[in-house]
Amino acid sequence: QVQLVESGGGLVQAGGSLRLSCAASGRTFSSLTMGWFRQAPGKEREFVAAILKSGGGTYYADSVKGRFTISRDNAKNTVYLGMNSLKPEDAAVYYCAARWGSAVRSEGYEYGYWGQGTQVTVSS
Repeated sequence: QVQLVESGGGLVQAGGSLRLSCAASGRTFSSLTMGWFRQAPGKEREFVAAILKSGGGTYYADSVKGRFTISRDNAKNTVYLGMNSLKPEDAAVYYCAARWGSAVRSEGYEYGYWGQGTQVTVSS
């Protein structure tokens, strides 16, 4: 069983930055591919970024490419999402997700474990 807890959300002005963290329980973190998703009110959940268990491969949605950075620290059982140049359309609840396996996936159903989410609000 894997438990995920996100933190780091908040209110930021457009153009600002935030870093989200997701702490995972257990001793299997280094075997998990990790992802970030987001869901804005009235919209479907969408993929944001993912990182391979080794940290050697990352994948981003086109909407965040060049602005967001996903990273992980396997020694701390933590995955991060650095967000720069935030836009009002980035406002959403951000969810951390985990899946077994060594391939990056952008579909939510591919992930078996989810955190409770952290709210990101971007003011214009």
